[in-house]
Amino acid sequence: MSGNLILSRDGRLLHVTLNRPAKRNALNSALCRELVSALAEGEADRRIGAILLDAAGEVFCAGMDLDEATAPGAAEANTVHEELFTIGTRLRKPLVAAVRGAALGGGLGLAANAHITVAALDSRFGLTEIRLGLWPFVVYRAVVAAVGERRALELSLTGRIFPSTEALQYGLIHQVAPASEVAGRASQLARTVATMSPEAVERGLTFVRASQGKTWPETGALADRARRAAFESPDFREGVRAFKEKRAPRWPSAG
Repeated sequence: MSGNLILSRDGRLLHVTLNRPAKRNALNSALCRELVSALAEGEADRRIGAILLDAAGEVFCAGMDLDEATAPGAAEANTVHEELFTIGTRLRKPLVAAVRGAALGGGLGLAANAHITVAALDSRFGLTEIRLGLWPFVVYRAVVAAVGERRALELSLTGRIFPSTEALQYGLIHQVAPASEVAGRASQLARTVATMSPEAVERGLTFVRASQGKTWPETGALADRARRAAFESPDFREGVRAFKEKRAPRWPSAG
């Protein structure tokens, strides 16, 4: 890593920190590539049960790096942006985001891609691309999935910046806390989900992704197949035993 990210591991939790505070954690191509790589490596590591994403400094992420965006060949970054801002639909391990300060443009896109997002009371959000003569093309789908088409359209057209209380109301984030408590609360959530059955989490996230856009009967058929397989899994049998024996489960799929 070049220093754009800080990575650490604590038990089954992988902690990923955006580390360009002097640039308000703006997303240049190098940071995007390293972030995609770090998330993919965390997903592939059986020792990791969840990933916590936060940022150094006073701003979570100000969006794209405008110096890079206006340089020749800027469109070449489209591929890595597409990988990054669809990561929430592909990850098979929970991604928890801790947002302090502003999350604008691509920063909002990162919050929308996380499976669980905790934000500070004084955090601010916005799809501000329209102010620059641009549409939030690559983050738009994740925002629609989080807040719905009409709200995503309004936010994209106005480019307005809104507080965390509105973000909570829209469903963009899941919890709001004082700034001093965000890191602890997000960490606790990430540690909790990291203790769950890796097999059940992966099976569940795969089902969620596969069922998107399907009819009710098609989703029912997917659920039936997934549930039948889950009933036969060693993790489910261990979970039932642990429940009956009043102890913490020891998941076979955790390695």
